Amino acid sequence: MASELKVAIIQSDLVWENPTENRVQFERKIATIPLDVALIVLPEMFTTGFTMNASKVAEKMDGTSVAWIQEMAVNKKAAIVGSLVISDRDQFYNRLLFVHPSGKIEFYDKRHSFTLAKEHEVYSAGTNKLIVTYKGWRICPLICYDLRFPAWSRNTEQYDLLLYVANWPTPRIQAWNALLQARAIENMTYTIGVNRVGKDANGHQYVGKSAAYDCLGNCLTNFEDNNNEVAILTVSKSHQDTVRLKLPFLKDQDIFEITK
Repeated sequence: MASELKVAIIQSDLVWENPTENRVQFERKIATIPLDVALIVLPEMFTTGFTMNASKVAEKMDGTSVAWIQEMAVNKKAAIVGSLVISDRDQFYNRLLFVHPSGKIEFYDKRHSFTLAKEHEVYSAGTNKLIVTYKGWRICPLICYDLRFPAWSRNTEQYDLLLYVANWPTPRIQAWNALLQARAIENMTYTIGVNRVGKDANGHQYVGKSAAYDCLGNCLTNFEDNNNEVAILTVSKSHQDTVRLKLPFLKDQDIFEITK
């Protein structure tokens, strides 16, 4: 068990619908990350950008990009997280992969489809929440639009770290800022959100605003707007456990069941 976990957040522009170029650029960025980093987090659809052209860019679970992220995790001896356009059983998914340093893959399919972009017409929604156990940490990874729905992220599993990978556009960035901090506070957990920068082929601009918060809502990062950069931070499970013991708010939460 690791009381402290060193995390790298990669805020990056994405080359539209070009998995090869995106793999090349992320391989360069990953190579610069120190060897003591245990977890590396990439944006949503990091090989393509947020595209609805799934039939053009989708890959299989035994495809090139999945093999690449496994290779990166094994070589770096770190877990790597990010989402891809995946074709599985004749359906398309916005699928987040949590790849362990051993190459083992756990995955989560985005539950909340972004209907404004007609994502629900292209991608099948997931139904299962994922809690990953890694180095003694319980980690809940989610995707972009999931951030707007607090019932889904509610910390009923006593997880220690909440992750969001995203392509969240500039016009709604204040919602991103406010909700990311709110998820940290209400769930009494470290919360990390990784957003892209740049402009996509549909004309959507992304300012970034990637961030990490502790369980009291204090911001732990200082990303520059519109900037390609890698931030490294250390989160402490023992510190968070101490705060939770002193402020046991999670014990008072409502009990509910999501049925749909």
